[in-house]
Amino acid sequence: MKALLKTLCEAYGPSGSEGPVRELVRAEIRKLADYVTVDPLGNLIAVVKKQGKSGKKVMLAAHLDEIGLVVTHVDAQGFARVQASGGVSPLTCVGSRVRFANGRVGVVGLDARRDDMGKIPALSEMFVDVGAADRASNPLQVGDVAGFTRPLEDLGQRLIAKSLDDRVGVAILIETLRALKRTPHEVAFVFSVQEEIGTRGAGVAAFGLDSELGLAVDVTRTGDTPNGLKMEVALGGGPAIKVRDSGMLADPRIKDLLLLRAREAKLPTQLEVLEGGTTDAAAMQLARGGLPVGCVSIPTRYIHTPSEMVDYGDVQQCVTLLLEFLQKPIEL
Repeated sequence: MKALLKTLCEAYGPSGSEGPVRELVRAEIRKLADYVTVDPLGNLIAVVKKQGKSGKKVMLAAHLDEIGLVVTHVDAQGFARVQASGGVSPLTCVGSRVRFANGRVGVVGLDARRDDMGKIPALSEMFVDVGAADRASNPLQVGDVAGFTRPLEDLGQRLIAKSLDDRVGVAILIETLRALKRTPHEVAFVFSVQEEIGTRGAGVAAFGLDSELGLAVDVTRTGDTPNGLKMEVALGGGPAIKVRDSGMLADPRIKDLLLLRAREAKLPTQLEVLEGGTTDAAAMQLARGGLPVGCVSIPTRYIHTPSEMVDYGDVQQCVTLLLEFLQKPIEL
């Protein structure tokens, strides 16, 4: 699974430009489901048909896209001004390398400052330098999108990469689909688009599928760093079962069933209350006449930076938990 994570995390796929990573996923799953399709917005959907009369229609979602930068202007000297696509923090930008869809790599630089050197810079004070001598030699255009570029680093039990949010969820869904040999349910595995700019893809997919319940698989913050958040989620403590976040309340029946299946399988889990941020579950919950949803989260340090960190055991245990959930009856 580490090789899959490396391939996915190092791929290019900012919001609205998910094509390259979508094709990587399609190649992994094309023989694993009863049918695979791409909807008009770009969501990749793989469906395992119902194998039992009493089964439910279940939607699982993990998003393909990552945060990035969008070119707004190229000046006479060949430097590109940018704005954020998704939750990009200026604190993590200066000196970072970014890659555009055409493969061009650039460095994020900062305007010279002569006043308050300790002031947190704004993204409007930054630019992307692709090594161009002037505007004419810069291949970028207004609207071009860049993603951060870093290799995945394997520390053994811990992994560091850009875009673990949410390529780790994508990898978990792929591995769950690969291992799912039997289920009474109809299960739609949705690899959604445009989550980072408003959970758009999952809402469209949930409306079209008209499932009976849904689960998002995404990342969550942790409280295990020095002077960090007051949050009872830590790397290595197992997958986190969401109670609520700033965009949704998990259906308590789904939350409790996930906890039950974890206890039956002797899997470690944590309960998650996230003060800021949300997932595809928020959009799924509001589709059509409403959908009971839950979320299983991978504890992740340094979210929305080019160096996110997860525990590999948490990732593997999440696959096991999803299999336990999908292979047994679901009664709500």
